[in-house]
Amino acid sequence: MMTDPLPKWQRVTGWVLSGILSLVFLPSAFFKIAQPKGFTEEWSRNYPAGSALPLGVIELTMFVLYLVPKTRYLGGLLMLAYLGGAVATHVHANDGMFFVPVTVGVVAWLGLYLRDRKLRALVPLAAE
Repeated sequence: MMTDPLPKWQRVTGWVLSGILSLVFLPSAFFKIAQPKGFTEEWSRNYPAGSALPLGVIELTMFVLYLVPKTRYLGGLLMLAYLGGAVATHVHANDGMFFVPVTVGVVAWLGLYLRDRKLRALVPLAAE
């Protein structure tokens, strides 16, 4: 029945996994937005200098959308698209770190899946 509450361990685990993403997105967005001394020089080695600020704003926005219950699906989809671009960038650079954005995406959607009954009904892993 859809109105049954989620088991506490699933809800807590889902929020913990979703919260872990703050360790990835918040520092990344902060550096791109604040651009502390030395950041721009390092960033400019691989990307145009002017791309840092818009990407930081995008990261922060999609993370907030992901955490807000009413916009969680939009945030999750935007995050998945952003991380797909990160995978492509790592593959293109041939740096072997493509697994990092893949792992972040899996953690993001697993966190959402565990804390969201509607998503679980849409994508069931087993007959319930």
